[in-house]
Order: sequence, then structure tokens, then C-alpha cells
Amino acid sequence: MADAGGEAAASSGERSENRSGTEEQSLSKRQMKKLLKQQKWEEERELRKQRRKERKQQRKQQRQNIQQENRGDGPGPRKRPRRDVTPSSLRLVVDCSFDDLMLIKDVWKLHKQIQRCYAVNRRASHPVQFYVTSLGGQLKQSFDDKDKGWVNWKGITFKAEHYSEVVAKGELVYLTSDSPNVLEELDQSKAYVIGGLVDHNHHKVRPASCCRRHTLPIKTFDPGLFFTDVLVSTVFEIILAYLEKGGWQEAFFSILPQRKGAVAVSQDGGAPQENNEEEDEEEEEGSTSDSDAAEQTEIRD
Repeated sequence: MADAGGEAAASSGERSENRSGTEEQSLSKRQMKKLLKQQKWEEERELRKQRRKERKQQRKQQRQNIQQENRGDGPGPRKRPRRDVTPSSLRLVVDCSFDDLMLIKDVWKLHKQIQRCYAVNRRASHPVQFYVTSLGGQLKQSFDDKDKGWVNWKGITFKAEHYSEVVAKGELVYLTSDSPNVLEELDQSKAYVIGGLVDHNHHKVRPASCCRRHTLPIKTFDPGLFFTDVLVSTVFEIILAYLEKGGWQEAFFSILPQRKGAVAVSQDGGAPQENNEEEDEEEEEGSTSDSDAAEQTEIRD
């Protein structure tokens, strides 16, 4: 009986080996090559881990050597020149109360424009007090999903409340396209509201009745450009540039690509000021408009 059991076990082993050999024979040359490559990768896993550890140790040692050298008599590491930063008391508010009017892809575009506003304000020589109001719904979900660190952003205030609940009503100025009131200069004591609504759905921004309404003097510098053509982030940058340069013309032409024929109109409403055509052509060829690369955001009434 024992012999019979041994013979059965041997027979079973032979069948297993035959089956394994048959499976190997059934694999194509490409599959076999892939299998061997995978096996080699698994076998060398520990070796790769050891090499990574050694490279990490080498980099650490190099950093320590550099630090020790810099402590000597030689010049230290080159440092960035410090910027003169003077914070502004002016407030800029992005009104995000239009969440239910936008598709999710448009909400994501608004999200990216708010990211841009945050970045340029951090680098500005006169950073403003930046507010994002009515944060909720799709936009907040977008921040939570794609930008998890937003809760730690510095120099920006996120509010779920409407802007009229965050800022005193007498200090609110809503920037719209159809207001007859052109904003001649910025008042540091005011809060300027930019409507965050991507215009695919062609809805109109409805400022609260308590707000005064003004429009940026875009037509003064480019009669062919409409306020509704300008992104939220671009309006934000123009205002930062105004605070730095002290005038609208310098602010507009430092942010917006100066198109051919886009020149400042004289203050008396007469003919445009003369401009060097060759300079215009060079500037046009060397610049690209943000509005060509991104969907435009409506900031109009």
C-alpha cells in the first residue's frame, strides 16, 4: 500500500510538472519575456530599495558639506533680494454666489482664477485684503477635491456668507459693465466686489441693492475691449498694478496685451494719443492674451 501511495504521489508530481511545462509552452514569446521581466523586477526590489537609501544618504552628506563650507570665510549662499512690501487697506472681494448657475467645468475655471488671484496677491508690492464670499456648493467641493491645502492659505479670507454680510454696506462698490460711473481712482477704504460668474450660460450678475456700481475705465484705453471680456483674475491684477504704478493707463497696459490700435483716448474725448506703430506690432507679436488660453469670466451686471 505504501508503494502504491508513493507511486500515486510521484505520478501526481509528474502531472504537475507536465502541466507547468505545458503552461510555459502555451505562453507566447512576448508573454514569456514580460513574465521574466516581472520576475526580475520582483527579485531586485530589495536591491533598488538599498540603492535609493544610498542615494538619499549621499544627497544628505552633500548638503551637509555645502553647509559646512558656507560657514567658513567664503561667501554664503546667494539670497533673493527682499521686496519692499506695503500692504494695502483696500479690499477685493470675489462674489461666488452664482454656483447654481454654472456647470462644474466652469466652476473649475473659476477655481483656477481664484488660485491666480491668490498667487499674484502674495507676490504684489501692495497686497490687498482678499476675500472670497459665498463659498459653498460645487466651488467648495472643487477646492476640497483638487486643492486640499486651501484651508491653510495665508492672506485670504474665505466666507460662506454673502459679501453684504461680510462688509459694511456703505463700503461696498460692485464692478459692473453697464454702470455709467467710471472708476477714476481707487478708495483705500472701500471694498471692491468682482462677480465670479463664467459667462457660458449668459446669466447676469445682480449686485445687491445696497452696492454702489462702478466700471473700470477700460474704454478709455481700449475702445474695442469690453469689460465682460476680462477675467476675474485679470481685473484683480489690474487693480494690483494700479496700486503699484499709481495710474490706470500704466496698470492696464502692464497687464493686458496692447493690441494694435489700442491706445489711450485723450481726456477731452478727442482723437487718440499718438503711438509708435512699430512698437505696437512688436508688442502684439511678443504677447499672448490670457483670454485666448482660458475661458472668460463674466463680471457684469
